[in-house]
Amino acid sequence: MTELLDGITSAKVPTDRLTAHVLEVAGREHGEPVVFVHGNVSSSAFWQETMLDLPRRYRPIAVDLRGFGGTDPLPVDATRGVRDYADDVVAALAALGIGAAHLVGWSMGGGVVLQLLREHTALARTVTLVNPVSPYGFGGTKGADGELVDATGTGSGGGGANPEFVARLKDGDTSDESPFSPRQVLLAFYVKPPFHPARLDDLVESMLTTRVGDDHYPGDCTTTDAWPGVAPGTRGVLNTMAPGHFRLDDLDAIERKPPILWVRGADDRIVSDTSMFDLAHLGRLGAVPGWPGEATHPAQPMVTQTRAVLDRYAAAGGDYREVVIADTGHSPHIEKPKEFSAALLEVLTKG
Repeated sequence: MTELLDGITSAKVPTDRLTAHVLEVAGREHGEPVVFVHGNVSSSAFWQETMLDLPRRYRPIAVDLRGFGGTDPLPVDATRGVRDYADDVVAALAALGIGAAHLVGWSMGGGVVLQLLREHTALARTVTLVNPVSPYGFGGTKGADGELVDATGTGSGGGGANPEFVARLKDGDTSDESPFSPRQVLLAFYVKPPFHPARLDDLVESMLTTRVGDDHYPGDCTTTDAWPGVAPGTRGVLNTMAPGHFRLDDLDAIERKPPILWVRGADDRIVSDTSMFDLAHLGRLGAVPGWPGEATHPAQPMVTQTRAVLDRYAAAGGDYREVVIADTGHSPHIEKPKEFSAALLEVLTKG
């Protein structure tokens, strides 16, 4: 059970889709809403310090996505990309009586926020992306324009998860006995070693709220003769980010373009042009046998893809700012909270 910091409150919010669990800061009910969306294998608990850092004029709200934290664990229809998550957030905001809000999304939550921006533009006062998933999804694409490696999206989806990590997540493993334990994965990849979060035990507990199975993490998969032998399924978390289900490269087409802040750690090893979770890059390193080679299966340039999509957003009249925080991994809001909050506050004033 994750603990709440002083000043943080917890509530269950009935909506027309499910009952959502949210965190808020006591006494801020009338401020400008700032909505935080967590990433994969985590929960709203990762945002607590960031919420408390915001000035009193803001109303911080962190939402648990379905299958994480305390929100109802309804099945995830991955054929809708991340729309199940985005629609749940919209429903939670409606139930809380919130119209437009500042949106902040981390990792997969960045994709959820972009989906929300794409389909509910009026709800976004500003958008902040924190080490976000590529607008072309996770795995199975190449080049700055997100070309599919093959039509079935091999190399992405539920089959890409490490089986030992999945098993330890399911078993509620809090140990540090294996490099695939949630604790060790957090210390090796969520943050840049040797950074050690002050609330490490709580963050591990947050990871362990992840529901495991075909309808949640990692999701189902299919087999294929094409390398690496797995293709996306239709259910669960990782399949929502398979490129056949998730593609948000047309942000330049939306008429109203709120300011976008893109914050990323310079040394992120999860969302990167050389991601240690990208099967193509792992194949190049020899960690996944049978890699067909650079000509057909290069590493997915995730950061390059995001920059290309945001450049088009800017060329079409939008505004975005990229902030790279040095010596930082996948979680700049936890590793470098002062730098992160300074960048966040700057964009909040624009909306």
